[in-house]
Amino acid sequence: MAKILVTGATGNIGRATLQHLLKRLPASDLVGLARDPAKANDLAAAGIQIRQGDYFDHDGLVRAFEGVEKLMLVSATAFTDRNTQHNNAISAARQAGIKHIVYMPIIHDVESAFILPDITEQDLFVEEQLKASGLAYTLVRHPPFIESIPFYIGGNPLETGVHAPAGAGKAGYASRDDLAEAHAIVLSEEGHAGKNYTLYGDAALSFADIAKIMSDISGKTVPYVAGTDEDYVDHLIAAGLPEPAARFALGWMQGINAGEWGGKAGDLERLIGRKPMPADEFLRTHYGASQA
Repeated sequence: MAKILVTGATGNIGRATLQHLLKRLPASDLVGLARDPAKANDLAAAGIQIRQGDYFDHDGLVRAFEGVEKLMLVSATAFTDRNTQHNNAISAARQAGIKHIVYMPIIHDVESAFILPDITEQDLFVEEQLKASGLAYTLVRHPPFIESIPFYIGGNPLETGVHAPAGAGKAGYASRDDLAEAHAIVLSEEGHAGKNYTLYGDAALSFADIAKIMSDISGKTVPYVAGTDEDYVDHLIAAGLPEPAARFALGWMQGINAGEWGGKAGDLERLIGRKPMPADEFLRTHYGASQA
């Protein structure tokens, strides 16, 4: 089989995607791309070839993509000139002869007016670039990560409550590991070119629902504390987040309250062949040490 390359091999999603691919394909078919290959020594020890590459280095990407048929393009980090980086990767893929790109944009309904700063518009840019590239591509659209819930609510919710801007929006969170498994399936099987998957996890939850789960976990009432946007930002700053990070979290909360990620589950479960991790399982694991 021709080689599959996963970018961002030292990040959460890239690393997990390669680990799932190892369960499905020989290591000799797999390549990971990393800015610092030394940080991927565990993957190299498993037999995966690690190539050095940086999204800002177009010519270096062309060299790194040599001999690759399928590319998992892991999204660049927000607020790092994502358009230049993604454009370089797609252009280099064409030049290197890659045939199929899998990309992970955020879920965004075509009729939605909500824009998450430095995420939504940059993902739409990638979609336009892919359409214009002439390459086969697959979109594996992500909801908010389950692992981001502690970032959104901040502090110690078992003691101070679940703080959120007032609203009743819900999100169908999915775990990074489940999403990475779906990536591996799309990359290692035929028949996914041209597909557009919306990878919602379990049933969508509001922050009031999360407070109820926290209460069940702890055995005590954990209040849902709804306030203004500025109340929410102040809470996160008091919990130790820098203000720019707190305002980035606010953007996600505003999207959730706007109903941006409240769709129905289906594609993720069908791809991985089982129920995705539910939020209560993650929360019980993450906050379990705080139950005493």
